[in-house]
Amino acid sequence: MALPDFFLVGAPKAGTTALHAALAQHPELHLSRVKEPKYFLGDDHPSRRIGGPGDAHSAREWVWQRDRYEALFAEAPVGTLRGESTPFYLYDVNAQVRIARAVPHAKLVAMLRDPVDRAYSNWMHLWSDGLEPVDDFATACALEDDRIAKGWGHFWHYLRTGLYGEQLEHLYEWFPRDQVHVLRYRDLVDRPTETLDGICDFLGVTRGLAHEVPRENSRPFVNPGPRARTVAPLVRAGAAVGSLLPPQVWRSTGEPVLHRVLQADGGKRPHLDVETRRALVRFFADDVLRLERLTGNDYSDWLGDQGAGEYSVRRSCAPSERVIS
Repeated sequence: MALPDFFLVGAPKAGTTALHAALAQHPELHLSRVKEPKYFLGDDHPSRRIGGPGDAHSAREWVWQRDRYEALFAEAPVGTLRGESTPFYLYDVNAQVRIARAVPHAKLVAMLRDPVDRAYSNWMHLWSDGLEPVDDFATACALEDDRIAKGWGHFWHYLRTGLYGEQLEHLYEWFPRDQVHVLRYRDLVDRPTETLDGICDFLGVTRGLAHEVPRENSRPFVNPGPRARTVAPLVRAGAAVGSLLPPQVWRSTGEPVLHRVLQADGGKRPHLDVETRRALVRFFADDVLRLERLTGNDYSDWLGDQGAGEYSVRRSCAPSERVIS
């Protein structure tokens, strides 16, 4: 069977796309060309969580059939380690169990980001793509329980996706700790060479052959206003229609056109106000302490009033100007 030897399991909006691209450069590693196949999120069937805008279309892109999934790794050169990255595997405890049963020897890499920054980036991603119908981050977070009850997909779970302590605790029930490599988003941003070498050591491949970390895809922030009120509903309607077509049709035709119009006057993401951040810190505080007890690492900087901002902004700063998070 051509199944992965390692997984980049999360978290979403914590640099997994950049990490996937960086490791794909390594001649001793074979990363799937499909960056997020999502196979282990299902049980050999497509997603049933299709209640949110665009969810039904996204579900058509899942590689949920076993033969198609194995085909992603069938061309791996002899002697290379096979890997894939689906950042929701850390969040989805059933996915953790499926991986453990199918590939018990697998190694897992979990990259964690300040959970408030992660949630804000998640909301901004969906808002600026025209899928998030609520133009206020705090309000969207308050709707989370109702959305989950209505079957909205994982990417809409802004808060619960950031409960890393709870997620890792479950993961360690299924995998020995020496098969799990936990690192921070800030490590990849601020110390990319050292971080990649650490991952290579963990995977057992040669250091120094994966050193180029590409800039993450970033979206211009779409300001609430007439353009968003007019174009975003068209994006959501198009995604609904696109769910009836092959995924590449909507991705290559209607979606890019509408996004260009929607994001035409976009700018920098607004800073998250202190009061909203404090409210969310209270939500995450107990889990951050659980994470510290579990890993022995200090995450207290996540509990302050200041986040670290966007990847693209931090990478453009001198090291002395970067904010730790």
